[in-house]
Amino acid sequence: MATAELPHGDSAGTFLGHPKGLFVLFFAEMWERFSYYGMRALLIFYLTKHWLFSDSQAGVIYGAYTALVYITPVLGGYLADKYLGQRKAVTYGAMLLTFGHFLMGFEGNGGQDAASLNIFWLALAFIIVGSGFLKANISVIVGQLYPRTDVRRDGAYTIFYMGINLGAALGSLLCGYLGETYGWAYGFGAAGFGMLLGLIVFTVFKPLLLGRGEPPKALGKSTEWGLYAVGVAAVGACWWMVQNQAVVGSLLGIAGAVLVGYVMFTAVVKLQPHDRDRIFAAMFLIIGSILFWALFEQAGSSLNLYTDRYVDRGGVPASVFQSINAIYIVLLAPIFATLWTWLGRRGLEPSAPAKFGLALMQLGAGFLVLVAGAATGTMTPVLFIFLIYLLHTTGELCLSPVGLSAMNRLAPAHMASLIMGSWFFASATGNFVAGLIAAATGSEKASGEGAGKEVVLEVYNQIGWIAIAVGVGVLVISPLIKKLMHLDTLKDDIAPTGTDEAYPVAARPAE
Repeated sequence: MATAELPHGDSAGTFLGHPKGLFVLFFAEMWERFSYYGMRALLIFYLTKHWLFSDSQAGVIYGAYTALVYITPVLGGYLADKYLGQRKAVTYGAMLLTFGHFLMGFEGNGGQDAASLNIFWLALAFIIVGSGFLKANISVIVGQLYPRTDVRRDGAYTIFYMGINLGAALGSLLCGYLGETYGWAYGFGAAGFGMLLGLIVFTVFKPLLLGRGEPPKALGKSTEWGLYAVGVAAVGACWWMVQNQAVVGSLLGIAGAVLVGYVMFTAVVKLQPHDRDRIFAAMFLIIGSILFWALFEQAGSSLNLYTDRYVDRGGVPASVFQSINAIYIVLLAPIFATLWTWLGRRGLEPSAPAKFGLALMQLGAGFLVLVAGAATGTMTPVLFIFLIYLLHTTGELCLSPVGLSAMNRLAPAHMASLIMGSWFFASATGNFVAGLIAAATGSEKASGEGAGKEVVLEVYNQIGWIAIAVGVGVLVISPLIKKLMHLDTLKDDIAPTGTDEAYPVAARPAE
């Protein structure tokens, strides 16, 4: 039965001023990101050096894979909202991810061997669907630990984001080094063990989540297993789609139109005016994030290849440089979390839309800095790789954790996972576009190494200026978007009295 009082995070004790459940989610997500980013650091090299795909083919495959990773949270979020609850969805997703990462360790003979490639596609499919059940839902549980007006929310998401990037840094360093030094199977195998640790942490420390993320209503065993079967069917679908990248682009276009239409229809027809406006503001942020991710996600594809071929690395494996962004976030996230909280208490914090504009401007500046650095000689000094990642990281800290917090704050409780899924869907679209941009940077590599470098830098120069121009535009209209957020009338979902009537159903303890 639901208790008369749903415990707040503070009632069970806090750590560093936050509910202890935040740190369970922190470590679970840390190990999940260890596995994902460890594999991601190697993937573009695995495609080009082991499976012998061209740069353009590898860029499109990489983009389709990462896009599907961000599409599937829409399905996972919907099933969690309606039936499974976030906790069961995260657990199931972690199981699929563990299997998929271990399956990546089977590398076959390389080349274009059909049988081995099919196992590779299947491994990607398990990772895609596992991410769909885990990604949006673990972020929603973070939000459920706090009232909607709690000033600690942005700080909490930034701490959570630091866990993501601690795992990403460790994964890129260890898996990248093992994979490029000792063999692909060692790097991918290490990623599998990381994911297994994440599953164990989340399962063992479940009580500290205080009943958050449980099913919204009693869930029969047959229904539950039927939902798991849906996940297995989705693996089969993703196995086919990741091999047919054009289908992924069409799916993004059609599904995006349907998703935006459904969310907007629901906002106009079913929500009160202020909640409706908040959804409009959320959709603006969601659509604006597409450009950011399309450019930012060059890191794992074209920028990774650029580092391998045109940067004076001093013998360090190129995949190891994928850890720079994550290390910067681990170092800078506490500073940003403290800064937002300090400014917020004084009424000086930039609005979420203003932060988005600043993020785009920093992103563009990073590309322009690399272009300038490349003009200093035949091989680009490694300093400029550190600089582009620094500017991209400060931009990311102005957008990604802030966006996660904004989605959870602006969405009514019954739409929380759907809106969070929409946020990840925008990332999917951005990742697919990123693959197309990466393919464009490799389109003339056959003309010679020098020509390949020139093409990359020309593309980077163009997208750098585009990002800065759009960022300035977002900054200019940010006051209007802030008005649509109606922050002055936000009310907590968690009732401060002895009743539980104000709790969102997904936040109540299991009966």
